[in-house]
Amino acid sequence: MNAVSQLRIYRIKEGRMEEWLAGWKRGVLPLRRKLGFRIEGAWEVRAEDTFVWILTYDGPEGFEARDAAYYASPERKALKPDPAELI
Repeated sequence: MNAVSQLRIYRIKEGRMEEWLAGWKRGVLPLRRKLGFRIEGAWEVRAEDTFVWILTYDGPEGFEARDAAYYASPERKALKPDPAELI
């Protein structure tokens, strides 16, 4: 198994950072962990409405397959607000 990490940089819609952070902490973070991802770090750059995070997966499926499983999961589909709507 080879660990794969991704650096993700999101521009959050103006005025929506608090909503994004609450939803990420409540929904995205625990679901990613449940599916075997490690969150190496996460931070915000408020002056630029930017959220940055690093996630790693080193399980048997490989990163791309596990990432697809995350997006296909009923839990991800049920997240409110949908994280994609805030980016």
